[in-house]
Amino acid sequence: MIETVNPATGKVIASYDNDGADQVSRKVKQARDAFPAWKKLDIGERAEYMRRLARVMRKNREEYARVVTEEMGKPVRQSLAEIEKCAWVCDYYAEHAEAFLRDQIIPTEFRKSFVSFEPLGVVASIMPWNFPFWQVMRFAVPALTAGNVGVLKHSSVCLGSSLKLKQAFVDAGFPENVFQVVVGDYRAGEALVQADIDAVSVTGSLSTGKRVAELASKDLKKFVLELGGSDPFIVLEDADLNQTAHMATQSRLLNTGQSCIAAKRFIVVKNVAEKFTKLFVENTEAEVLGDPLDPKTTVGPLVRDSQRQALARQVDDARAGGGRVLIGGRQVAGDGYFYEPTIVSDARRGMAMLSEEVFGPAAPVIVVENEEEAIKEANNSEFGLGASIWTGNIERGTKIARQIESGIVSVNEMVRSDPRLPFGGVKKSGIGRELSEFGIKEFVNIKSVVVKDIQSKLLVE
Repeated sequence: MIETVNPATGKVIASYDNDGADQVSRKVKQARDAFPAWKKLDIGERAEYMRRLARVMRKNREEYARVVTEEMGKPVRQSLAEIEKCAWVCDYYAEHAEAFLRDQIIPTEFRKSFVSFEPLGVVASIMPWNFPFWQVMRFAVPALTAGNVGVLKHSSVCLGSSLKLKQAFVDAGFPENVFQVVVGDYRAGEALVQADIDAVSVTGSLSTGKRVAELASKDLKKFVLELGGSDPFIVLEDADLNQTAHMATQSRLLNTGQSCIAAKRFIVVKNVAEKFTKLFVENTEAEVLGDPLDPKTTVGPLVRDSQRQALARQVDDARAGGGRVLIGGRQVAGDGYFYEPTIVSDARRGMAMLSEEVFGPAAPVIVVENEEEAIKEANNSEFGLGASIWTGNIERGTKIARQIESGIVSVNEMVRSDPRLPFGGVKKSGIGRELSEFGIKEFVNIKSVVVKDIQSKLLVE
């Protein structure tokens, strides 16, 4: 039995039975049985299903957003934005998938040669709790539009969201079992990876990604892994500090800091460090911590008390290592799993806040001498998902972006996922890409076809 809990109150929302291995296998078989008919549809027909799904998302936006907020604590106006983004990804692939997957003619000496893009079959997904709808949709929409069928094993934190997603596909008129949902904990996830699937997409922790890769590799099943980050936020001496400090706060505190692409290491050139840090503190003080269902709230609870305790350990470690807590640094007494928005100055190597991913509303500020040292510090991480650079010179920012070891770099903008751009990282942030043309081609067979003319046989009398 799995219980979902409202992190703002600590109260149980609902309980669910675990799907056993036999149930998982049965759902995978049902998806596989649905695959041939779904694959045969013209891509324009599959695109029309996605347009319907977008309409369902927008129609039920407030209902879905409330479920998200109650299950994992996201401020409700951010939950509403998440659902709208899900509709956007549906519309995007409905419009562009046909062009992305059109046969590509390759000139050769043969009569005809081309590359086709054909679906693999059953694509499983193991998804996290921090963006309960968006993480699923950014996997499912391109995979299904390409002609695959999908089976979701969602986090045990947000099982209500997973069932709402399944119903959304039903309400949009999708054929039965084209999108299936497995309900369970890590054991259901392991059973899913070992079932009769063709590929798997994972967003989660490094340990989860390694385990899925281990299991999938035994049968050479394709996998895409997005495993988190420790994104640098580089502030150069020519940056607009008012704008930069505002965006630093937004980037750190989005989703209460529980985002893979949230800024996590604030690397500031020395001669503007004092002013930037002062503005960063002022902006952070203006944020509203409270009930995530209140539209005025900008910072909600952490998803679980264990997550709060992990954050408290990282902040306490920074204190012990000589870091100065400029704001926050305490758990909030009372119901729910709240932690004060926190900024720590004098951060240095060796602190857990720099070597580990910080998944909560706490920010370390690292002071460096110059641009070269900033780049070196930014790349001093086992992760490489996103990064942002703040400067008044866009040519300079673009040049630095090419030197940053990550999958995504933004200049004078916070890092965001976008259906139009590939999403993913390097180093221990993962393998493969989601979204854009690159993402839809992760779960297809890229097939080369060569056709040669038949030559007449010469008859010799």
